[in-house]
Amino acid sequence: MSNQIQQNRPQAHGEYRPIEDYGVIGNGHTVALISSSGSIDWLCFHRFDSPSLFARILDPGRGGYWSVTTKGAFESSHRYQEETNILETTLRCAGGTVVLRDFMDIASIARLRRLPAPGRIVRIAECTDGKVGVVSRCQPRPNYARTHPEFALYGDQVTFGGYTLTGPTAWQVDDADASLTCRITLRAGETTAFTLATEDDATLPQRTPADALKVTTDYWRKWSSACTYRGPYRDIVIRNALTLKMMTYEPSGAIVAAPTTSLPETFGGERNWDYRFTWIRDASLTLYALLLAGYLDNEQPFFDWLVRTVKLKGTGISILYPIIPEGRIAEAVLDNFRGYRDSRPVRIGNQAAVQEQLDVYGEVMGAIQFAWRIGKYDPTPLWGTMRQMLDWVTRHWHDRDSGLWEVRGGVRHFVYSKAMMWFALDCGIEIAEGMRLSGDIKTWRRERDLIHEEVLDKGWSDDLGAFKQSYEDENLDAANLRLPLINFVGGDDPRMLSTIDATLEHLVVDGLCYRYIDAPEGVTGKEGSFVVCTTWLINALIRAGRTGEAHRMFQNLLARASPLGLYAEEIQPATGAHMGNFPQSFSQIGIINAAVSLAHAGQVGTVSPHHAAAADAAGHGGGGKRTG
Repeated sequence: MSNQIQQNRPQAHGEYRPIEDYGVIGNGHTVALISSSGSIDWLCFHRFDSPSLFARILDPGRGGYWSVTTKGAFESSHRYQEETNILETTLRCAGGTVVLRDFMDIASIARLRRLPAPGRIVRIAECTDGKVGVVSRCQPRPNYARTHPEFALYGDQVTFGGYTLTGPTAWQVDDADASLTCRITLRAGETTAFTLATEDDATLPQRTPADALKVTTDYWRKWSSACTYRGPYRDIVIRNALTLKMMTYEPSGAIVAAPTTSLPETFGGERNWDYRFTWIRDASLTLYALLLAGYLDNEQPFFDWLVRTVKLKGTGISILYPIIPEGRIAEAVLDNFRGYRDSRPVRIGNQAAVQEQLDVYGEVMGAIQFAWRIGKYDPTPLWGTMRQMLDWVTRHWHDRDSGLWEVRGGVRHFVYSKAMMWFALDCGIEIAEGMRLSGDIKTWRRERDLIHEEVLDKGWSDDLGAFKQSYEDENLDAANLRLPLINFVGGDDPRMLSTIDATLEHLVVDGLCYRYIDAPEGVTGKEGSFVVCTTWLINALIRAGRTGEAHRMFQNLLARASPLGLYAEEIQPATGAHMGNFPQSFSQIGIINAAVSLAHAGQVGTVSPHHAAAADAAGHGGGGKRTG
């Protein structure tokens, strides 16, 4: 994986760094986004959904940041330490070189689950040659920059708003811009450290930064070693799995769709959404991808969360939930932020919570089915809720919904939603029969077959030569590429082959797949290609026996990754710019599934035969994305 090297200077207020410039560190409570110049430009403490402390990525002037740089101009590159979530940034200046290692102290997941405090951010600077002046500047802007920080200095520590910042020397306060600066000169072989912790964490016994680095390194490498994929893409699979792991809120088991809000799908436009919540679809497919890659100790917290949280109501289940029961989810606008590259509004919360999206039932049942198939989950404790879901599906599969893209332009009969309702019943029937669990299997089977018949009749377009987005329109939709992946139709079915060809002709630009073109959405502006749609196309090509095409498309997609191997939700084909929230779970899911599917097809690499057989029977994984 290549390093990113660029010229740097202190970031001016009017500058926005490319989304793909950022690396991510995390600890099971929250994450921080760090630029290649060593600046933390996004951080929500204590949780993913907490108000931001640093948000320069959304407003260079008002958002706040915390940088560790050299005095004067420098060049920088960054990379992850092998099989860890420890970010290493190399800063080269006229006086020498400094290596900055950024991580969140993850002493143990068990501790993180017990304590509400999320742990420390640790930033270790090591001079590897020469003599270098190191400068740390911290401009905290709590509560989405709506709260003015008040500093209290205690030697090398500063406290403000429930946080404690520690450096190697005393911090200097600049009252003009409410910022802090700490300076130190290092010679070759010398190290220093900066830390940021909640006040709760600061009162706990702490390892030295060096010991914390060793413990955290060991933890991530031990976790990474569970990967069962073997082949040339192993590093890529592990990087994507590590990123997904960072998006799990360990105290509850909830999995966020992305750790950011309002990174735009269209630069300068209104397609700006808050993804710091748990979409049942996202979380189920994240779990599926991790299990598929061999990470078999991740399922129980999520299923426990499912049992506690997901309750069937008259309108079905909600599509998204806060990561804690009392979390805020109502949509609101932050008028004080400019937005990334002046993309407004900047939203917190998500209005899509009130939508009905029928595909979610299939995603949930599919994840449970797969975990059961590989012997990692006994569905019995969840069966009462599952049975209610299946009964609800039999009564409501005729309904219109907003679809997995969460369009805000009205409900329709989305083909993909219908197919996933079919998938929910198919999975539920198999589990019920395999485990001899009670339920109205006769009705489930009858309605499953009726859905299948109707979709083949009403969901096909002779004009398109493809499955269409909804019964009401004549638009292509990349979501339908998943139909053979859930075994709704065979991968070599003539209708599916025709759909693949239509997609390649009309939705693919420079090897990247759009989700649809010119379909009614209810929002303005254009968007880029969707990473997950490209992975769906790759998987569909594999199922069609066109593995050579699939492999070439996968290699092209890998070449579009960020320098650190991460993905936002969209990529602009012409420029390669990443757009949308970052990192995006659907994108990382898709990369894992594509790599494993290529191995399963015998194209490149190997995967656990047990997992491959279960995935083949259950339907290969994937992901989805929304408009709002």
